[in-house]
Amino acid sequence: MNKLVKYLIPLALVAGLSPIVSMAQVLPGKHPAYLHALTDLRAARWFLEHQAGDAKVYAGEDKGINEIDAAIGEIKRASIDDGKDLHDHPKADVKEHGSRLLKAIETLKKAHSDIDKEEDNPDAHELRHRALEHIDRAIKAAEEAHSQWLAEKK
Repeated sequence: MNKLVKYLIPLALVAGLSPIVSMAQVLPGKHPAYLHALTDLRAARWFLEHQAGDAKVYAGEDKGINEIDAAIGEIKRASIDDGKDLHDHPKADVKEHGSRLLKAIETLKKAHSDIDKEEDNPDAHELRHRALEHIDRAIKAAEEAHSQWLAEKK
């Protein structure tokens, strides 16, 4: 009898906890890729913002900032907002205007890569798609600003 109780109690515990474990897997979790993308987008926004000492602001910079803001809004609706301030960024390690633009482009591409993964939440599919479109337009705008900067340097 002791052997039977010894095996039945753990078996009953495992059987009793199985539904709880399976329910926990069904619940939607945080989207760490979205949170990474938000961080990347905020950094790219900072790189595109007019910096003290810059002689000129290119139209692509302002357009890129608007697209980044729109992408951030879409991602926030598709994921859990981490509550960071849009203007809370590390200092840029580049001084030259063109280098900042290249860093913005690089960071925007990272953000695109972060969220360009399969989405398991059907309600977030369209939001993710729109965020990717905004990021693509921000990349294009930053590349245009960088091209203008290069043309002026020649």
